[in-house]
Amino acid sequence: MVLTGGEIVIRCLQEEKVEFVFGYPGGSVLYIYDAMFKQDKFKHVMVRHEQAAVHAADAYSRSSQKIGVCMVTSGPGVTNAVTGIATAYMDSIPLVIITGQVPTAYIGQDAFQECDTVGITRPCVKHNFLVKDVNDLAMTLKTAFYLAKTGRPGPVLVDIPKDISNHKCEFDYPKSVNLRSYNPVTKGHAGQIKKALQLLLEAKRPMIYTGGGVILSDAANRLTKLVKSLGFPITSTLMGLGGYPGTDKQFLGMLGMHGTFEANMAMQNCDVLLAIGARFDDRVIGNPANFNEVQRKIIHIDIDPSSISKRVKVDVPIVGNVPEVLDDMLKQLAASEEKSDPKALAVWWQQIEAWRAKNCLKYKRSDKLIMPQMVIEKLYEVTGGDAIITSDVGQHQMWAAQYFKFDKPRRWISSGGLGTMGFGLPAAMGASFANPKATVACVTGEGSIQMCIQELSTCKQYRLPIKIINLNNRYLGMVRQWQEMFHGNRYSESYVDALPDFVKLAESYGHVGMHIEKPGDVEPALRKAFTEHKNDLVFMNFITDQKANVFPMIAAGKGLSEMILAEDL
Repeated sequence: MVLTGGEIVIRCLQEEKVEFVFGYPGGSVLYIYDAMFKQDKFKHVMVRHEQAAVHAADAYSRSSQKIGVCMVTSGPGVTNAVTGIATAYMDSIPLVIITGQVPTAYIGQDAFQECDTVGITRPCVKHNFLVKDVNDLAMTLKTAFYLAKTGRPGPVLVDIPKDISNHKCEFDYPKSVNLRSYNPVTKGHAGQIKKALQLLLEAKRPMIYTGGGVILSDAANRLTKLVKSLGFPITSTLMGLGGYPGTDKQFLGMLGMHGTFEANMAMQNCDVLLAIGARFDDRVIGNPANFNEVQRKIIHIDIDPSSISKRVKVDVPIVGNVPEVLDDMLKQLAASEEKSDPKALAVWWQQIEAWRAKNCLKYKRSDKLIMPQMVIEKLYEVTGGDAIITSDVGQHQMWAAQYFKFDKPRRWISSGGLGTMGFGLPAAMGASFANPKATVACVTGEGSIQMCIQELSTCKQYRLPIKIINLNNRYLGMVRQWQEMFHGNRYSESYVDALPDFVKLAESYGHVGMHIEKPGDVEPALRKAFTEHKNDLVFMNFITDQKANVFPMIAAGKGLSEMILAEDL
């Protein structure tokens, strides 16, 4: 079968059983879009900005266990997409990004809408390709999908010059990929697993710390079984929320810069730490020197060997796919006659409950001002916790992570590593396409939402019933909080002036807008949005307390034992 390069791209996507391609057409991808027009096996979602295409594909992947796919044109199409690509790269999200390029004869001549896509994206992709021969196209795309999903997942980019998409060759889609230099280890070393289990059972103050790797590898059920079998306390990173039920007594909440007091103190003072699919990020452990002041044994399970002992020295490294390692660990645990010391564990839990009694997430209530924390609590109540929550980045992101209890994986969709404002709305779009029957809400702020607000048009075109929770405090909230605490109350360019009328703006796109100023109106507004307007996009503009800050907090450069609580101020 002889096909053009454009037709080959479409056939490859069909072979990979792609459901949606998020994209924006342009000159260098027109042959591919023309071929797409002639098929009906997958749908194209036309966004209003290339950054949103990548964010939507990203969230589609995060919420569905599938590979997200997006397509953009050359030059500004690619550069607009870079923020989304870097976001996915930092959070290890499997994507395939197809980009157009100027014709091969024009590459390097500063042609119209040319940029060095491979060079620009090299630092923020798992791998990228420039296809110079149409005969290589099918194998390149097959390899891209393989690389994106296997090992530590990540975005893979395929750059296709315009003439290649019009050249012809015989089409034969490869059944498999064999890369001599790429063979990720999936099976954990049995001896290391035995050593880890022995340390855990001997521990007096054990702690389990999990990250996004648990979610990405679909290991939540195995993790829950292990934690229940051991009876140990567990915490998770921002990316790991939902990997273990957030309402369970053994879960101490999120840890890190805005984590709970009990999670951070248990993390700091444990004697054996089991880290699973996490990377000891600076926002998680703060200053490594402070973290290392307490002697502990560390076991680290991760698919990526380069993540082990990168920031913190590890005693028992286990390289492997998290589900497979946990399976082996559970088998060894079941076969072992050794048990944890119940008395020591009881004393440890007693200490943890004392830390928990500080109730570090309490906040001042108000009859006159809407407290943003209360909005998230009411959102949780109204949805019964049964919702996919996307967020932008800032104070609202932290409040969502603190006050919405995620009991299931892939319900919390947020930019962790890069911290990308503008992520929330297009992420909600991607999650809606992946889960058409789910309740999807985007928690955002008046600064973040304006970065990709044009996607309200996309939502209208595809009739996406997203609920937008805009915590509007008229400030870039997290910037203002840092300026208040560390810059002498000098609010340099953090006040957001000349805000639009969000209700009218939402209505101008054909959606429902609500303006809420009184605390007593919060719950009724949410209930109306999720019931009477179940099938509509509803933009809820909550006017919140301008002075509300996120606590607990660890200042930059400080350690887990140097937390700032609201009661300390």
